[in-house]
Amino acid sequence: METRQALELAREKELDLVLVGPTASPPVAKLLDYGKWRYEQQQAEKEARKKAKRQEMKSIKFRVKIDEHDYQTKLGHVRRFLEAGHKVKVTIMFRGREMAHPELGKKILDRVAEDLAEIAVVEMKPLMAGRDMNMVLAPIPPEKRVKKPEKVGDAAEPEKAEAAPEAKSGEAAEA
Repeated sequence: METRQALELAREKELDLVLVGPTASPPVAKLLDYGKWRYEQQQAEKEARKKAKRQEMKSIKFRVKIDEHDYQTKLGHVRRFLEAGHKVKVTIMFRGREMAHPELGKKILDRVAEDLAEIAVVEMKPLMAGRDMNMVLAPIPPEKRVKKPEKVGDAAEPEKAEAAPEAKSGEAAEA
C-alpha cells in the first residue's frame, strides 16, 4: 500500500501510522494508537527493570593477623554473598608496622580466591590502595560452575588405623 493511502486510512480510523520496520524493503508501517502503544512499551520496560536481578557489591574486611576460625567465619560470609549472586570486595586492612609486609595480605587474599575458586572468579587482582589491599570476586553462575573433585578419605583412614593399636595397648595395660 502506498504511503498516502495508508495516511488517509489512518485519519479515517483516527489512528497513527507508525513505522515499525524502517530498514525492511519495503519499509513496514502499522496503524495503531501511538500514545497507547508508547504507554505499553514503558510499562513493559518498567516491569523488566523490576524483574532484573540487581547485583550489589558486598564488602568484607580481613586483618593480616586473622586467626583460622575467624578466617573460616568470614569466608562463610563471602561464600553466602557469592551464592546470592553479589560481587564481593575483600579488603585486607594494614595497621602500623603491618604496612611493611604487604605480601602477608596478598597471601590471605590468594587463599580466599583459592578457597572460593569453584563458585567465584577474581575480577580485580589484589591491589594496594593506601593502607588497604583490595580484591574483587565475582560469582560464577551456578550452571557454569565446575565442582572440584572431593578428596577421598585417605587422611582419615590412617588416623583410625593408628588409633586402634593405641586402644588395644591401653586395654592390655588395664587388664
